[in-house]
Order: sequence, then C-alpha cells, then structure tokens
Amino acid sequence: QLQLVESGGGLVQPGRSLRLACEVPQWIMGLFAVGWFRQVPGKEHEGLACIGTDTGHMVYADSVKGRFFIYKDYSKSTVYLTMEKLKFNDTGVYYCAAQKPPYTLTLAWDEYTSWGQGTQVTVSS
Repeated sequence: QLQLVESGGGLVQPGRSLRLACEVPQWIMGLFAVGWFRQVPGKEHEGLACIGTDTGHMVYADSVKGRFFIYKDYSKSTVYLTMEKLKFNDTGVYYCAAQKPPYTLTLAWDEYTSWGQGTQVTVSS
C-alpha cells in the first residue's frame, strides 16, 4: 500500500552527506516499524536500516553501518535517514516502508506492508 512520502533526494558529490525524510501517518508511526531501502535498475530492494516504535531498537545493514543513521521524530510524524560519506554505489531510488505489528526488525522488503513513491539519490563528482 502506498501510504508514505519520501523527500530529500538529489545530486550529491562523493564524501558528502544528505538527509532523507519520510512522512508517516500518525497511526502507523505509533504501531509499525519503519525502514529505509534502496533500489537500482534490475535489482531487488536493499534493506538499509529500520527502527521500531521504541527508538532505541534499530538495525543497520553492514554496507551502511557507521555511515547511515535512522531517527524518528514523533512530534513531526517523520522518520529520517542521515547518510554520510556517500559513495558512487550509494546511488539509487530510496524508499521508506512500514511493517505492521507484530513486527520484527527485519530488512526484508517483502515483510513491509506500506511504502512510498521513492526519492532519487545520485552520487556523482
């Protein structure tokens, strides 16, 4: 189901940072886990990070651990993904997605039940 809205993508030089935002309905924000994924043409959605309703519970993919950070702001009903030290192969369409309860903090796209339209991130010099 298309229920989320991503923003913040664009063209960025390697080594720089970018922050993506995902607008999440309040009823989802309080009950669902939310994750960030990216996709390049011809490949599956790659799970990057996810966070539960408890903001202390987070999971990161090895490929982005230490560079990408997920954060949620309940007052703004928004989940953010801060990306640092961007690389050429970070290029792709980035999606946020929500997993209904009872959830597990998985990075598997098929376990998520709501998503957004995606926002393009292009890393180029």
